[in-house]
Amino acid sequence: MSWNPALDPATPIGDGVDAIEMVIVPRARDLGGFEVRRALPAPKRQMVGPFIFFDHMGPAEFITGQGVDIRPHPHIGLATVTYLFEGKFHHRDSLGTDQWIEPGAVNLMSAGHGITHSERVDGHMLRAPYRLSGIQTWLALPKDAEDNPPEFTHAAKPQLPLLEGEGKQLRLILGTAYGEAAPVATPSAMFYGDALLEAGARLPMPDDHEDRGAYVLDGEVSVAGQVFGKGQMMVFRPGDPVSMTAGEQGARVMILGGDTLEGPRHIWWNFVASSKERIEAAKEAWREGDWQHGRFQLPPTDDAEFVPLPGR
Repeated sequence: MSWNPALDPATPIGDGVDAIEMVIVPRARDLGGFEVRRALPAPKRQMVGPFIFFDHMGPAEFITGQGVDIRPHPHIGLATVTYLFEGKFHHRDSLGTDQWIEPGAVNLMSAGHGITHSERVDGHMLRAPYRLSGIQTWLALPKDAEDNPPEFTHAAKPQLPLLEGEGKQLRLILGTAYGEAAPVATPSAMFYGDALLEAGARLPMPDDHEDRGAYVLDGEVSVAGQVFGKGQMMVFRPGDPVSMTAGEQGARVMILGGDTLEGPRHIWWNFVASSKERIEAAKEAWREGDWQHGRFQLPPTDDAEFVPLPGR
């Protein structure tokens, strides 16, 4: 499809720089030779729309016989979104889902009242070296969805809307933007996209969502005369028309946002909730480990081990 030029407002100038409400520099963490840069939650910004967790993974190089190996662990009150650029890994969950997560596909797991899953590289993937990189995000659930049954939805790359034109290409991963809608249902109104920009190309941020942000994966973009580089997240002031212009080497940017929730969320380990009491109840249920009759079950094809509840 063609890009609609009517959606391309002028880059703000002068006082328009105030459209940038905050710049977040992610904190880097080394997970055993696998670097993760966490932009959300940040010290002064918990969420952008419903996005409460944003991890940029890799790129990481794994030698033959090694790879991601995350044992079964629980979640409540959130939906995980995994979007890979290269590599793949094996998702299994307590619903019985057995899905390889591959580049460009969407994988949304809504925990609701409680779900358990594992993320591993196994089988044929261990027979040769490989690279892995991508983004993992959590969407905090609205209060009226926190007790919903868990769900898992997969959409292959060709199913996602692709907007092209004027030196830019944007794949809409989730939600609605620029008159298009991604196929996977989301727990609240939102948008999430992967944009490739040629040098000098301008990308307008969607103007029909309350909260908006952008994360620079590669290259540089300018907004109102300020330049932002790889690994920076910009949060924009609500209601302002904002465009990003790619630098001389072009840019790749993740755009995200949506409706804000009813209030802040509590986060502990892998749990997100609107109250501390919900967190405590989930902790006790995981500690009890009643996989047959309790709140949490283990993935039926990956039930030999699990991550124990942390001590704090």
